[in-house]
Amino acid sequence: MSTELLSGSAPRSWLHRARSFYALTKPRVVSLIVFTAVIGMMLAAPGMVPLQALLAGTAGIALVAGAAAAINCLVEQKIDARMRRTSWRPLPRGELTPLETVVFAGAVGGFGLWLLAHYVNALTMWLTFATFVGYAVVYTVILKPLTPQNIVIGGASGAMPPVLGWAAVTGEVSTEALLLFLIIFAWTPPHFWSLALYRTEDYARAGVPMLPVTHGQVYTRLQVLLYTLILFGVSLLPYAARMSGLPYLAAAVVLGVIYLGYAVRIHLAYSDALARRCFRYSIVYLAALFAALLVDHYLAF
Repeated sequence: MSTELLSGSAPRSWLHRARSFYALTKPRVVSLIVFTAVIGMMLAAPGMVPLQALLAGTAGIALVAGAAAAINCLVEQKIDARMRRTSWRPLPRGELTPLETVVFAGAVGGFGLWLLAHYVNALTMWLTFATFVGYAVVYTVILKPLTPQNIVIGGASGAMPPVLGWAAVTGEVSTEALLLFLIIFAWTPPHFWSLALYRTEDYARAGVPMLPVTHGQVYTRLQVLLYTLILFGVSLLPYAARMSGLPYLAAAVVLGVIYLGYAVRIHLAYSDALARRCFRYSIVYLAALFAALLVDHYLAF
């Protein structure tokens, strides 16, 4: 034991396990969730967001989102092992056990819900819990292996973060919060289907009925274009509802035209490289669109 401690292998082992648990939470995905939730808080506040709601709300939503991601990794560990994109995750590599994952998810998610209930409000806690069930159970367990429309239906849980942020500040869900929900809901299908297009073999090998696997690439490319058109229209609703002004409208049009350019090219002249660029741009698009909403919001004061 003394040799192990002197060599530093024990500390490295603990660090490696900590990184494995961290990887279970899908930090890149959670960072976008937290970003849109915080934007929801800021848009809901007439001035500065109350510090308690900001800190406890952000931490609680992030922890529950991380717990949902861990459950997703647990349920899909066999699928992940068959896919190049996900085979590196801790469970397929045997770095963590299912029991450890369940205990971790329960502890992290439970603490997140406790923070929301005690330091934010009951509505945010219950909405966050419903989002957890929607993603970890309804989407992961039921929809994803059952239907190629999994992303469309299951996208409702992924579109909830700004609603959670809004509820954390106001204690209610307003029309404005639902408009933010609609933007992410419309964004989800073209975002994921552009990924699925260049990962079709991966999904087919894993037996996941993603749209390009069940309906082919030509049909999926058309759906990417149609849903991007829907997204473009939905992105203009905050201006139409007088939730935002001309600065947001200008940003939404520019960002949307670029996204439509990608979608049209995917439909007419597809390549895996193009689909990959479209997928990456879709992340930039959503972050920039919500940032534009925020800038517009504070310019109004």
